[in-house]
Amino acid sequence: MALITCKNAAFAYEAQTVVQGLNFDVQSGDYLCVVGENGSGKSTLMKGILGLINPKEGEISFGDGLQQQQIGYLPQQNSAQKNFPASVYEVVLSGRLNSRGLLPFYSRHDRQIVAENIEKLGIVSIKDKSFRELSGGQQQRALLARALCATKKALLLDEPAAGLDPLVTSELYAVIKSLSAESGITIIMISHDIRAATEYASHILHLQNKQLFFGRTDEYLQTDTGKLFSAGGQ
Repeated sequence: MALITCKNAAFAYEAQTVVQGLNFDVQSGDYLCVVGENGSGKSTLMKGILGLINPKEGEISFGDGLQQQQIGYLPQQNSAQKNFPASVYEVVLSGRLNSRGLLPFYSRHDRQIVAENIEKLGIVSIKDKSFRELSGGQQQRALLARALCATKKALLLDEPAAGLDPLVTSELYAVIKSLSAESGITIIMISHDIRAATEYASHILHLQNKQLFFGRTDEYLQTDTGKLFSAGGQ
């Protein structure tokens, strides 16, 4: 059973259709990169998967026990996030908010999950530091740990390496790949870095206000669209 399925789906922003003709499904453990030019509908699709907007047409559904509110999300960073006045531990712990239900306090189980993800992301040594004093790469690792605390099944990442230097970008992509390979977590990532997308992702979804391609990465690289787009990203 597919984890996430889009069937004849279209999404709009301010009454204008932004992306349409979406027919794809994401299986458990897939690493899907969503690529396309600016304004092609990538972030709008992400909002649709998260339930922040409803489909204008068609439907989006979830399987394998996944609930929409249990999807981990790493949005594009903004200045407010970068200057958030909290410790790394507090930022990561906030990823458990949706799992608390009506409980007024975080449980021992919540804190155990936080500790595991802090270790998994290699940020144990900085967990007590102020988030806003970290480097960009360290902040992204903390936010990725936070997103992991919200899910066991699926992570949505919107340009996670934007603004990072090449070395830190490479390290972050390697971490994300290991999460997919070792933890079996499904990754859906928006990226303008076509070289990274085709190196790490198992599947590609290419948008241009409609679905141009969906399938395995090796198949994408054999299409005219894939050849042209990847050549432009060299």
